[in-house]
Amino acid sequence: MNLLTKKIISLLALAIMSLDVSATVISYSDFSDSSGLQFNYDATSNGSAIELSSGRYSSGSVFTSDTQSLNSNVSFSSFFSFVINNPLGWTDTDGIQGGDGLVFVLQTVSSTEGLPSGGGGLGYRNIQQSLGVEFDTWNNGTVDGNNGNHIGINTDGRINSIARSNESSSFNNGSEYFVWVDYDGSNDVLSVAFNTIANKPTVANLSLNIDLTTTFSGTEVYAGFTASSGGAGNTHTLTSFAFSSEYDTNFAARGIEVSEPGVTSLLVLVSCIFAASAARRKSRKL
Repeated sequence: MNLLTKKIISLLALAIMSLDVSATVISYSDFSDSSGLQFNYDATSNGSAIELSSGRYSSGSVFTSDTQSLNSNVSFSSFFSFVINNPLGWTDTDGIQGGDGLVFVLQTVSSTEGLPSGGGGLGYRNIQQSLGVEFDTWNNGTVDGNNGNHIGINTDGRINSIARSNESSSFNNGSEYFVWVDYDGSNDVLSVAFNTIANKPTVANLSLNIDLTTTFSGTEVYAGFTASSGGAGNTHTLTSFAFSSEYDTNFAARGIEVSEPGVTSLLVLVSCIFAASAARRKSRKL
């Protein structure tokens, strides 16, 4: 084995040892296999995707069947993608038909949360001990800041957001949206970023200083989504989802399929180096 090969293997060994193996990660590049998830009310599997709600006066939720264990400061990173299409019924004040939106939720109560709560409740209303990040597509007046297309950060099942960002890109225009929600528990910073391609923006669309340890009743959370519609209807479809119990700004930064190399990839690379070295030794003998 030459000196260069030895150095490469040493560096790879250090990289393997430096990996955080304590983080729990769940990942669904699609939902052709939805094992580990609890479907509630109108939520259904649609082959490789999950329809949280469909049509008018529909409400559904899906959560991990088991809790996800966070550390003491409840840091996490997550990624998901969704499509909202098939508008029906009423037209909003911005001239766009359909509603009402979906919510990414972490909560400590149970995997069957997400009671039907009418369109404006987004399926999230009254879920206690929870964080909700809403993608709201209907203007419900002052509770929505008189805006029919925004991101909101909510807690404890309240639909009146404690932080909100009005967006020009209509979330129910039928396009696929890619979303990253991260919480740095060491600095109490929650951030939300979205894009129309699976490439994480360098700047968040919405961020908030918040201590989530006072929101949750502990470090065990169910991760999932809710959605609903009223007189204005849409199909709210979840197309992918990944969640890590550790804060990592690079988590799924280019979607689920292209991610940071893990232990397996590094070990494969080490094996290739050994194989190449052995082949060189053999060729010298010949």
